[in-house]
This record gives sequence, C-alpha cells and structure tokens, in this order.
Amino acid sequence: MFTGSIPALVTPFAEDGSFDESAFRDFVEWQIVEGSAGLVPCGTTGESATMDFEEHFRVVKTCVDQARGRVPVIAGAGSNDTRVAIRNIKAAKDAGADCALMVPPYYNRPSQEGIFRHFAAIVEACDLPVLLYNVPGRTVTDILPETMGRLAEAFPESIVGVKDATGALARVSQQRAACGPAFVQLSGNDETALAFNAMGGVGCISVTANVAPRLCAEFQAATDDEDYTAALGLHDRLFALHLAMFTDASPGPVKYAVSKVIPGFPTALRLPMTWPSETARAAVDAAMAAVA
Repeated sequence: MFTGSIPALVTPFAEDGSFDESAFRDFVEWQIVEGSAGLVPCGTTGESATMDFEEHFRVVKTCVDQARGRVPVIAGAGSNDTRVAIRNIKAAKDAGADCALMVPPYYNRPSQEGIFRHFAAIVEACDLPVLLYNVPGRTVTDILPETMGRLAEAFPESIVGVKDATGALARVSQQRAACGPAFVQLSGNDETALAFNAMGGVGCISVTANVAPRLCAEFQAATDDEDYTAALGLHDRLFALHLAMFTDASPGPVKYAVSKVIPGFPTALRLPMTWPSETARAAVDAAMAAVA
C-alpha cells in the first residue's frame, strides 16, 4: 500500500508568514520527478502545529491537487482531542488524501485503553485509512505493540500501518508478530531505516528526502530488492546528512538544506521554530558536500 521513500514535506512560508502555494507546488512536483513514492504534507516537519484548520487542509488539498494521483498523499491529521482528530480526518478525506497520519494523544498521556478508544472513535467516524504515527519523543505517549495489534485486529481495513519513530528496532519484529506481515511498517527515522527495512519494514517517512529525494528513493529501492550491499553504500553516503537534519530544532536545518538545493526556496519559519545556528548550518553544509 505505502512503500519506499516518502518525504515528510517542509512547508514553504513567505517572509510575511503566509503559505507560499506556488513554491509548494514546485516542490511537490520536484519530489515526484525525483522518485519519491508518496508525500506527507502537514506533518511535524511541515510545521503543522503552527497552522490553523483552514490553512492546514489548504496545504493538504494543494498537495493532492499537484500530485494528481501519481503518488499517494498521507495527510497529517492528528490531535490530542479525539473530537478534533475526527474533524481533521474528515477534512483530509474531503481534501482527497489517500490516508491520514495520526499521532496518539499528546500531553494528555492517556492509558493504552484510552489510546485504543481514541483511534477506534476516529475510524468509526471516517473510512479514510489511518497510518499510526508512534513518536513518544514528541507525544510522551507510546502505542505499545499489544495495543497496535489490538487496533490492527479490530480495524484491519482502517488501521493499515505505522510510522515508527520510537528508535527501538525490536519493535519491527514485535509489531509484525502483533499485527501480521501485511501491516505496513515505515521507519520514522532516516538513520535507522536500513536496519528497520532488514527487519521487515517497507519504507521510510523521511526528513532527508526533502533534500536528497533521488538518493533516498534509490536507497529504498535497493532494500526492496534485498541488495543490501548497494543499500549499505547509500546509507553510508547519506548518514551524515541524516544526522545533520537534527543538529538544531527541526525543521530549521532541513529548510536551510532545501534552500541550498533549490535556490530561492522560501526559508521562513514560524515561531517558536527558529533559524538553525551557525554550527548546525556548518554541519549541514559539510554533510551535503559529502553527499554530492
């Protein structure tokens, strides 16, 4: 269903803070031409936390419109309020997205039962497929493998997979056992995507693919072909860039990097995100030089 290199797209903002639709359309087109296998608008890297409802789903709709069905669009749509999450997934469906990327409730810190009921309410309210986004480092909520298995068993047509950003590679095997081999597992961490795929993953929702989409697509293709010699070579080539993307608060470094690849790309960030430090920019420059 969803495989390969799928960039978690940055959102270009003009200097006045407004969404730059023209730049975004060009960016989406470039990603598809370069081989990206899917697109994620309005995720964390897209600064969705700074968008209001109307702008959020304008960005999603623009992405869908530009993609024109050539690759699937997985729209960020999560919330820590179940009612808002239901509103969001309905809006994602109305915008034409193929799937919704949904975090478990953050800040509230619900129990595993609360997590299960949150997602149950979402999929019972809307038939758009859901890709779980498990990122405890941001949400302070962890969807345990047992809960993921329970969701996959209860809603096999709706809960289709996970973007796993736990960094715990054993989860790939645990989730295969709990959810079955058809359950889509995508890495949420570029730097561990090689091991993740070797253990049963089928792709990565990638930050680095914003900057090096063709190389990330080639890397994913190599793992799909089980050519781990080629995959390791590409992993080594990209590894410093993977790390450089997080040398300062994301998406500062990745927006800086994209501006180096696409001259004139809008680089504005919305507070509380700030421009990356000189040290971070130097790390990005060095990593990009090594990749070239």
